[in-house]
Amino acid sequence: MIAAAIGVLVLCHVPLLVAFAVAIVVVLPLSLLVLRGLRGRVASGLAARAEERAQLRAQLRG
Repeated sequence: MIAAAIGVLVLCHVPLLVAFAVAIVVVLPLSLLVLRGLRGRVASGLAARAEERAQLRAQLRG
């Protein structure tokens, strides 16, 4: 995604370093929107695993 943004900017005759900086500023917030579902699934999976570990530790304690 960043490479595509850099490529478009370079084709528009923007210097490479400027294109890189602009691409990062544009793509990072965009990725938060695009990957929202994946982030939610990972967070819920981590929460479920933490709950499972807490239950296992409680069983080990007796």
